[in-house]
Amino acid sequence: MHNKDAIDASNHQGVDSNYAWIRLCISLLLMIIGGSGMYMAIIVLPEVQQEFGVARADASLPYTLTMIGFGVGGVLMGKLADRFGVWLPIMLGGSCLSAGFLLGGGAASLWYFSLVQGLLVGMLGSSSSFAPLMADASLWFVKRRGIAVGIVASGNYMAGAIWPPLVRHWVDLYGWRDTMMGVGIFCVMTMLPLALLLRRRPPGHVLVSSVANDQAQGASSNPQADNKPTQSPEHSLGISAGALLALLCLAGVACCIAMAMPQVHIVAYCTDLGFGAVKGAQMLSVMLAAGVVSRLIFGLISDRIGGLRTLLLGSVLQGLALLLFIPFQDLSSLFLVSALFGLFQGGIVPAYAIIVREYFPPQVAATRVGIVIMFTLGGMALGGWMSGWIFDVSGSYEAAFMNGIAWNLANLLIVVGLLYRQRQMKQPFLTANHAA
Repeated sequence: MHNKDAIDASNHQGVDSNYAWIRLCISLLLMIIGGSGMYMAIIVLPEVQQEFGVARADASLPYTLTMIGFGVGGVLMGKLADRFGVWLPIMLGGSCLSAGFLLGGGAASLWYFSLVQGLLVGMLGSSSSFAPLMADASLWFVKRRGIAVGIVASGNYMAGAIWPPLVRHWVDLYGWRDTMMGVGIFCVMTMLPLALLLRRRPPGHVLVSSVANDQAQGASSNPQADNKPTQSPEHSLGISAGALLALLCLAGVACCIAMAMPQVHIVAYCTDLGFGAVKGAQMLSVMLAAGVVSRLIFGLISDRIGGLRTLLLGSVLQGLALLLFIPFQDLSSLFLVSALFGLFQGGIVPAYAIIVREYFPPQVAATRVGIVIMFTLGGMALGGWMSGWIFDVSGSYEAAFMNGIAWNLANLLIVVGLLYRQRQMKQPFLTANHAA
């Protein structure tokens, strides 16, 4: 089969088709609904701290365990998606997310609440609607892969823009326990039917396998081809797949420790400054709404400059936004800086999914994306707890912001190193092509 025939066959199955865009919209809805699990513990943090009579770091524990569970669950759900399709992990995740909210709403102790958050809400619940859906979107698009992944990933931030003000309103009216139970019922009633609409398997492997066969046949029929470079430097860094995966995981931890400081503690930060939890929830909503725009813009950018350069851009801008939090502490300035923070850092995590699709086979996309996302979420979990601990020790969040900036610099060093390696590999490739 020629390359053109492979592309036609793949398109017939839905790559870059109208169906792919419809499927993307369904994935976006699932990301918004499933994303409720990532933000619930943040929104009710003041009530949980007061009711259970614990320190700020201890009250941050449910979120920390949620993120750890979310990360581990992303790998498990990714393996399920690679083997059976994305619909199965979504079915499982919707059921467990609902159970987690229902049981969490009846928790009698902080440890029980934290365990439920980590196991049911994080590992077996919300994790199903993040890495697997981003990987699935990357398999249904070729020409617009960056913007497609950006769109579905923006659902996570849409969840952050939608859920905090709604949940705060319901908490004020009905209390945090009844609110959690109500959200749990809503999740199971919506996620399960939507999951059934995604039962069709992604077609990306048809194109990849066919093109690979054509390249192999062409190489065997032309002995001189063996002496010419056949791998683009844009898809090879000259290091092993395991080493690249490890570096991406380390970069993910570093950038998300920095990212966690404003996202996890903005509600508590505003409460400490005297603005109240409601203003804090609104600020978080503004931050994540800006993140939606950011993920769309960075998706378009990644289609032009690639995942690694997009990651570098996002990391530089995130560091600048973190610096702005330190001198500005009045209400209007904080709203503005929160919006800038969301706009600057929103494209970072989706960039990792793009990088995985650029440097790893599509047959393991969901698993590899899940592994990298696990480490980014581990960074969010560690950053959330670490910032709370620094606050307890120092009595303010200024040192916590400085800690985030330091970790952001570590992320920058890794990304710059990978880009330098890419540039090194590109030079001999271009020289060989020119000589040929």
